[in-house]
Amino acid sequence: MLFLFRYRFLQIIREYSVMFWALAFPLILGTLFYFSFGSAGLSATGESEWDMIKVSVLENIDPGDAPDENEYFDNAEAFSEFLHALDGDTLEIVPADSEADALLALNEGDITGIYYAKEAPSLTVGKNGLNESILTSILDSYNQNAAMMKDIAMNHPESLLTAMEALGDYKQMTQDKALGGDTLDPNVQYFFALIAYACLSGAFLGVRASFDSQANLTALGARRSVTPTHKLTLVLIDMLVLAVIHFLDIMILTVYIAKVLGISLGNNIPALLLVNLMGSVIGVALGLAFGSLTKMSLNIKMGLTVLVTLLPGFLAGLMFGNMKNIIEQHLPIVNRINPAAVLSDAYYCMGVYNDMERFQRCILILAFMSILLLCTAFLGVRRERYDSI
Repeated sequence: MLFLFRYRFLQIIREYSVMFWALAFPLILGTLFYFSFGSAGLSATGESEWDMIKVSVLENIDPGDAPDENEYFDNAEAFSEFLHALDGDTLEIVPADSEADALLALNEGDITGIYYAKEAPSLTVGKNGLNESILTSILDSYNQNAAMMKDIAMNHPESLLTAMEALGDYKQMTQDKALGGDTLDPNVQYFFALIAYACLSGAFLGVRASFDSQANLTALGARRSVTPTHKLTLVLIDMLVLAVIHFLDIMILTVYIAKVLGISLGNNIPALLLVNLMGSVIGVALGLAFGSLTKMSLNIKMGLTVLVTLLPGFLAGLMFGNMKNIIEQHLPIVNRINPAAVLSDAYYCMGVYNDMERFQRCILILAFMSILLLCTAFLGVRRERYDSI
């Protein structure tokens, strides 16, 4: 057993083209991800830090909007005071000398929106997006409260003071509860998907190992076929060697992302090691099963393995971060049978949600998939028969 383990280990790590896909390529992708968006949304302490939304506030631009004498308050002035109260918190008010200057700043992207402090407050934005939606919500919230105050002033003026005090006395109706995760960076999902893809890249090792076990394709396969060692033992030895090698590959990638690139993957080290181990196992098992069931040349197998690994990675959000959520809404069964999605979910549960029940479910799914793929690989090798070698 030790003899088989040692020489199988040496033989695999000398396959440089295979090791490139299993180790070097994920490292390159991780570096590209980092320079693209890896540090966005994080402060130096690793906490989420979002910029305030830049807006301009235009006042008194329409003299015809003077308040009616019967109004209880100047709505334009009240709206202006409301916005300036948010300055430095949610909003960053950028001064504008005129409406033309504000529109120019909006078109050039220097500000996100323009508020018009009039009797009928309004908002102008340049596009649709998250910040624009926040600005719209601020305006809607003010209009609703202003309408309520006007209604009270007209119908129950004696309750106006009480209503104003109640409106200004905001109370915390929720209790802060830490999720236990170590990051709020929304871009970390790409790195979780990257590690999941790297785990599945163990399929390249498995395909190469299964190719070397076929007597009609390689001299090594011929020698292994005539050995008295049981084929199940050979499959298990291959699985053990490849899992150890690929686990080291994944750990190198994890350390590189966490320590060199500075992307937080959570602080639960035992859980991280467990997911990396299960990811390594299922990646290798996928390669062994795929390689043992197909009768093609090594180059064709390797080419198809690129598809076999990249497609699940894409569905898990490797290229488009929201892809997994879209699939969850329309066809959730795909996320349950996609090993990359299950791995990504396990990393997210560990690093962000701290949902151990869901984490355990992901681990059980990965273990079941690994056993199923390993059995498939054994059955594929077991049925091989040769007239002569």
